[in-house]
Amino acid sequence: MSERSCLSIILAAGEGTRMKSKLPKVLHKVAGLEMVLHVMRAAQSAKGGDIALVVGHGADRVRAAAESFMPGVRTFVQGERLGTAHAVLAARDAIAEGYDDVLVMFGDTPLVEAETLVRMREGLAAGLDVVVMGFRTERPAGYGRLIEKDGALLAIREDKDCSEAERRITFCNGGLMAIAGRHLPGLLEAVGKDNAKGEYYLTDIVSIANDRGLKVSAVEAAYENVLGINNRSELAEAEAIWQERKRREMMLSGVTLVAPETVFFSFDTAIGADTVIEPNVFFGPGVVIDGGAAIHAYSHIEGAHIATGASIGPFARLRPGADIMEKAKVGNFCEIKKTRLGPGAKVPHLSYVGDAVVGAKANIGAGAITCNYDGYGKSLTEIGEGAFVGTNSSLVAPLIIGEGAYIASGSVITDDVPADALAFGRARQVTREGRGKLLRVKLSAARKK
Repeated sequence: MSERSCLSIILAAGEGTRMKSKLPKVLHKVAGLEMVLHVMRAAQSAKGGDIALVVGHGADRVRAAAESFMPGVRTFVQGERLGTAHAVLAARDAIAEGYDDVLVMFGDTPLVEAETLVRMREGLAAGLDVVVMGFRTERPAGYGRLIEKDGALLAIREDKDCSEAERRITFCNGGLMAIAGRHLPGLLEAVGKDNAKGEYYLTDIVSIANDRGLKVSAVEAAYENVLGINNRSELAEAEAIWQERKRREMMLSGVTLVAPETVFFSFDTAIGADTVIEPNVFFGPGVVIDGGAAIHAYSHIEGAHIATGASIGPFARLRPGADIMEKAKVGNFCEIKKTRLGPGAKVPHLSYVGDAVVGAKANIGAGAITCNYDGYGKSLTEIGEGAFVGTNSSLVAPLIIGEGAYIASGSVITDDVPADALAFGRARQVTREGRGKLLRVKLSAARKK
């Protein structure tokens, strides 16, 4: 396909009352990303050029989400909901700029694939004037049928208007369209509202284009591409389909998933080859694993970078800002937040390390924590290369522990510790002979009263 200018119009004005939510429908998430942003990503990947977002219900919130994802994106408000053609016309100022191709998509179809959009645009580049996305189903009742002859799309017939022969057609309208930009304004202006709902239907441009001698065709795509989300059940269905796609993609790229159906990814999860992921692992947004790492069972990871040869879990939690370097280890029941864990460093079990820099080959003992928050702000803990922090120690930030330093178990450390020093920060043990027996007698007597 030669280089052609393109405008992607994404219709995101629906209220979605069946979601039973105060949140606009298109802002509900699949794989950690708002549905409408999935559609925008697909348009970007298909070199969909400029994006015009048509908003309605919750316009400010939808606009804010879109601009955060793609600064400078243009939004247009559909004041009245008078049909899909009317919604496209809300972006008439963008259409008037004269794009070669115009893609029309819906903000509640998060599973649309870029390759399908590319095929539609290739049809325009080959001389077609309108390309409609269709799908096949053994249960076509309720869907508009695509009426074809000799490879040309003649009309889109609504289910209630189909003849008996047409009802047997299993090739159905998916709603998404690619339209030659030079024809779109005239086609939209010709759409009437002579229908039961008194609305302007975008599907009418197919018959209008045929009447004008334009070339119209359909491309077939998997049903998932046009799966629109209207309730929480369909949202869960979309999540399941997305996850299945991502799991297959990961495994084909060299990632081992021991129990694929139990691993959940986010929209931007990136994992290098030879990483092994055990069952029941969840990846939130912002995770990058370089490859060759081991992610053990029941771990929860978000906003983290994990380098080659690192080991995480089982039952570990990495929060945003965790940077786990080569061959470092985060063991069971540990939480790491905004911390760089140096090469070969270990946090084997039952520890919290937050707002810290841990040097190479340092060891953090069981139950040790960095006390990084004083109720008002966060402070940094620096632990030098090769340092050893004993079991059940509390490191009160801001704090610097030098290279090779040794922190005795059970210590509360509030002052900096020089390199190679040994630091104690605990009360001296006191032992009273026989007092244990007397205490038991006293407590037993008190319980009997």
